Amino acid sequence: MTISDAAKICHACVVGDADRSFSEIVTDSRRLFVADRAIFIALHGERHDGENYVADLYSRGMRLFVCQRGFETSAFPEATFLLVDSPIAALQAIAADHRRQSQARVVAICGSNGKTIVKEWLSQIIAGDIPTIRSPRSYNSQVGVPLSILKIEPETRLAIIEAGISMPDEMAKLESVVRPDDVIFTNIGQAHQESFPSFEAKLSEKINMAARAKRVFFCADHSEIAAAIRNRISGAELISWSCEAGATYRVATTTSPEGLQITIRKGDKAAMTFTSRQTDSISSENLTHAIVYAIETGIAPEAIATRVPTIESVGMRLEQKEGHNGCTIIDDAYNADITSLEVALDMLYVMGGRRRLTRTLILSDLQQTGMPDALLYFRVGQLLTDKQVDRLIGIGPKISANMAGRAGAQFFESTDDFLRHMSTADFHDEAILLKGQRSFRFERITTMLESLRNRTVMEINMTALASNIAYFRHFLRPETKLLAMVKAYSYGTGSFEIAKLMQQQGVDYLGVAFADEGYDLREAGISLPIVVMNPEVHSFDLMLKYDLEPQMYSAEVLQAYSEAVRKTGQSSAPVHIKFNTGMNRSGFETDEAAALAEMLKSLGNLTVVSAFSHLVESEDNTKDEATLRQISDFRAACETLSNSLGYKFIRHILNSAGIERFPNHQMEMVRLGIGLYGVSAIDNSRLQNVATLKSYVARVRRVTAGQTVGYNRRTVLNRDSLIAVVPIGYADGIDRRLSNGTGRVRIRGQYAPIAGNVCMDICMVDVTDIPDVTAGDTVELFGDADPVWNMSSRIGTIPYEILTGIGRRIKRVYFVE
Repeated sequence: MTISDAAKICHACVVGDADRSFSEIVTDSRRLFVADRAIFIALHGERHDGENYVADLYSRGMRLFVCQRGFETSAFPEATFLLVDSPIAALQAIAADHRRQSQARVVAICGSNGKTIVKEWLSQIIAGDIPTIRSPRSYNSQVGVPLSILKIEPETRLAIIEAGISMPDEMAKLESVVRPDDVIFTNIGQAHQESFPSFEAKLSEKINMAARAKRVFFCADHSEIAAAIRNRISGAELISWSCEAGATYRVATTTSPEGLQITIRKGDKAAMTFTSRQTDSISSENLTHAIVYAIETGIAPEAIATRVPTIESVGMRLEQKEGHNGCTIIDDAYNADITSLEVALDMLYVMGGRRRLTRTLILSDLQQTGMPDALLYFRVGQLLTDKQVDRLIGIGPKISANMAGRAGAQFFESTDDFLRHMSTADFHDEAILLKGQRSFRFERITTMLESLRNRTVMEINMTALASNIAYFRHFLRPETKLLAMVKAYSYGTGSFEIAKLMQQQGVDYLGVAFADEGYDLREAGISLPIVVMNPEVHSFDLMLKYDLEPQMYSAEVLQAYSEAVRKTGQSSAPVHIKFNTGMNRSGFETDEAAALAEMLKSLGNLTVVSAFSHLVESEDNTKDEATLRQISDFRAACETLSNSLGYKFIRHILNSAGIERFPNHQMEMVRLGIGLYGVSAIDNSRLQNVATLKSYVARVRRVTAGQTVGYNRRTVLNRDSLIAVVPIGYADGIDRRLSNGTGRVRIRGQYAPIAGNVCMDICMVDVTDIPDVTAGDTVELFGDADPVWNMSSRIGTIPYEILTGIGRRIKRVYFVE
């Protein structure tokens, strides 16, 4: 598209050369792009402003930008700008124009639950017959939907677009972009209900997607949804299915040794039966949506019947793991198609840049898209070049045949062939992306490449962590800054990985305990300002070298740091002043503020960036009077210090609990710590659990009544019992106070008490009341069902102690959903 054409579509003012053109849209400045064909759309949000990244992108070669009217362009003489009222509206307008020019049939999938699964399964059923594209992952937002539409190619004949909303009036905007021929409505639940006055209002909003649709698909068994569709939609063919009479399709399900049997009959036509390995009721419903749509789109029932048994569960997790020889593994092996490949390659680019690792892709034959193989793998080759992939290892006959000419690439006919010829010695200092269809069983490659084989792991849900940041932000004014504490190995969850997410989420500051932690983050590429909460005199040179900003808590430390700054020749260095308002462990007394100001002025080379204090008991509503007194004393001390210095600085006193309970006192910045991991000070919080500690059953033994379990014979069995041995103990952070029935674990969805004393490397649990426990079963010590705060409350401690106590020999696995 040319700039002049885009200007007409977006009603934009052009600054610069209007004859330039672009074929790639970038909305995330962290993405890799091809400078001579990309345009950056500077989106605005409550907590971010894309215009802040224009200078960086310009320095990286970007020359085309969409910004809001009023943006100052003079600093970018070689660039061309489209100045618009709303950058997101401009993105949607460009996508809408692309949609109008496409000949593809577009099906939109809407609802609260099951959208992504229906999209993925429909693609698996249909793509072999019709050239198809689908939304990447969960690209279903006001930004994700237009980006999905822009992936429609000239040869595309079916586009499967997932559309979601979280606020009123959003679906009409998406409908104008998608203009779907068909709409599939899945189940509608309680997600985002807080933004709508009623369930009916949310349902009405979602139905707006079908305003101009030709066909609408739905399950008539959801009576409210069915009634709303029938009452609201006119002019479209309504295609319904139900387990009862009165729908277009009558559906019956039964179970058999082969799996779930789904029998579908349309009117008086012959019944069609499909066998699925997905046997639960939710999967049955989602699969029926996909089957009915495929039938109505002209896919032969016989073809559908052969594909349904091969449908795979939709893996929604992309995991980062530690590999041998300095390698990092990015495990995204649940499917392989060109759409999801592009998304995964963006992560590979970021991870490869962390320590300047070689970027390696291990890729199987791609899922069929209806595109000729030669064109499909030509596109793959373009992607690998654009995303700066250094090394390709292809597995499968199709990729081997179609990409054999790629310089430096290696090819293998099968995963077995790869494993016969390759070993860990063939990989050094690489970021390795695994992208394979399930039939290639890439988990065997993962097993080979992973450095730690211990199945005891702590899983860190990065999606939940990002959601928790958003939760706390909703208490804050847009201008309030956020400092995230990543001390103590990020509360046991891993420093760099968490800090990188904080940086990506637009956090303003990071806090560490000691300078060594800050040094490690700098070495890993973290550029955010870092505050060192416990600075040591011997580490001042390190802090100054790596731009680490110390807390100042006494006159002696202040004097010593000033002298260290003077020795470097710097004219000034930033510091953060700690006031003691009741914690009584460190900090200047509040009545020392005036004298402190005089000392700072006499030293002359230290600039106060922020002042802060620690609340003692902000989570306890019976102590609010004392908390408010702390806040009042802190405000007064800051006012005295600021007035004496003659300039203002950032003030922060609220911790996680304080943000929830005292948002009126947020000042210029707040500090987030344990709240990031789901621990809340209020009831009915929307925080999500982040950390899940898992091990496994190593063996099960029968122990007769009257015998004892473990050291010191503390557990005496009163019945014949089954005792499972789990390879995790107090050396890994499982507190001995959890011994003898105080603690519990989850196995096969049921709780089992810890039996006997927790040992150094193992613990024992009583599984007598859980059927069929066998060696290899997963054991969850804390997680979504039984969070870490439940474990801490059983032994009278706090979640901090449990999380920070999980040993380093427990592998951390990071995933996004």
